[in-house]
Amino acid sequence: MRKLLNTLFITTPDIYLSLKGENVIITHEEQQLGRFPLHNFEAICTFGYAGASPKLMHACAERNINLTFLSRSGKFLARIVGESKGNVILRKTQYRLSESEMESAKIARNFIFAKISNQKWILERMARDYPLRLDVPVFKQVSIDLTATMKDVLRTEDLERLRGLEGQAATAYFKLFDQMILQQKETFVFKNRNRRPPTDHVNALLSLAYTLLTSDVAAALETVGLDAYVGYLHRDRPGRASLALDVIEELRGVMADRFVLKLINKKIIQPIDFVQKENGAVLLTDEGRKKFIKAWQERKQESLTHPYLNEKINWGLVPHAQAILLARYLRGDLEEYPPFLWK
Repeated sequence: MRKLLNTLFITTPDIYLSLKGENVIITHEEQQLGRFPLHNFEAICTFGYAGASPKLMHACAERNINLTFLSRSGKFLARIVGESKGNVILRKTQYRLSESEMESAKIARNFIFAKISNQKWILERMARDYPLRLDVPVFKQVSIDLTATMKDVLRTEDLERLRGLEGQAATAYFKLFDQMILQQKETFVFKNRNRRPPTDHVNALLSLAYTLLTSDVAAALETVGLDAYVGYLHRDRPGRASLALDVIEELRGVMADRFVLKLINKKIIQPIDFVQKENGAVLLTDEGRKKFIKAWQERKQESLTHPYLNEKINWGLVPHAQAILLARYLRGDLEEYPPFLWK
């Protein structure tokens, strides 16, 4: 259980939620684990729930408290809301700003700034931790170049220019990605980013990590009442969760890239976990996918101190924290959206 920005997160599986008086009662197999005053919350979000009482659902709907149900893996299942009040205003604001490229750029540049900052941090940490195995001068030069690009991002109010700067930074960062692969080099070689389908082992892992992260972020956005399909950097396209793709930009490096490097360098995933199709696609086997998802779920349970909130949470709640902060910015509660800047 975790209270974060007036949202109660229930991360323990098989929890039953009920209402007694004015308190939310948290029980597991008839054992009470906690009780919280309902009026303290704007939302309740539960992962892998056993159930919720009709009385609690009615009270949440009546008081406009979002009650959201997610699967154990974080997939969005359903949300109970009452009469449309705050959410309709939030979504109208989201839609209105997305219609303006200038307003969209003001939001999008924070996503891109954080993405490049986190990539820069990853390179600097690797150079510091493995100075004898990496070309440190090259890593330092790319870090300097990324710093300059970050300054350009903050001065940019044009979406196309932002996309160009993001692409420029990504190219520089991924040129060094192969050097950060320290083990199993005979199989895990990274030359460039490719997908649909991935044609090498590293890209197969990156694609799956990005897919899982996008799903987690989309669920988090839906939890706070935002439309995951209307973005700012990524423009509207049928079937594309554009806002989720926006938000994962700042999280790609620290939540997906570092995770993939850990799987390879610690030999959690090995060559035997892959299969190559006739069309050249390289995919994880069923057993390899099980290993990947198990490690992904374990990673989400590891804790950190959120750099903006200065609160201890687990990695699985980072997308939810960012979704809440984005919603608060759109509502006018924050002057600027605070992206996830990890160090």
